Amino acid sequence: MTIKEIQEEIADEFSMFDEENWDERYQYLIDLGKTLPLIDPQYKTEDNLIKGCQSKVWLHAEEENGKIIFTADSDAILTKGIIAILIRTFSNQKPSEILEADTKFIDDIGLKEHLSPTRANGLVSMIKQIKLYALAFESKN
Repeated sequence: MTIKEIQEEIADEFSMFDEENWDERYQYLIDLGKTLPLIDPQYKTEDNLIKGCQSKVWLHAEEENGKIIFTADSDAILTKGIIAILIRTFSNQKPSEILEADTKFIDDIGLKEHLSPTRANGLVSMIKQIKLYALAFESKN
């Protein structure tokens, strides 16, 4: 699937919930966090911590057959759900596709506006780190 198709799929999933009832959406985010492909404990290091997040979020990237595979973990359940959406969107994609992708779908599902300012900053930091990994792998090729 392309990044755009995955983003549309996520937007469709969130559209099933009442726009006024964010409790259901938060619960869905928490459930998504439980499906996150966990980072190998050896990568839960200071180097893999995303700076700018209120919670601890570790993100690791490896390249396989020209595509980036992301794994992550967080010590907060809601944050784990947020990074799970990003991993689902950007993992198994080519670096160039990640760099070209927009993240408008996050606004479309209303996520950013329903996060605390510190969590919203963390979300931006997560996206920035994913793009930095893509840039690094793109530069190597």
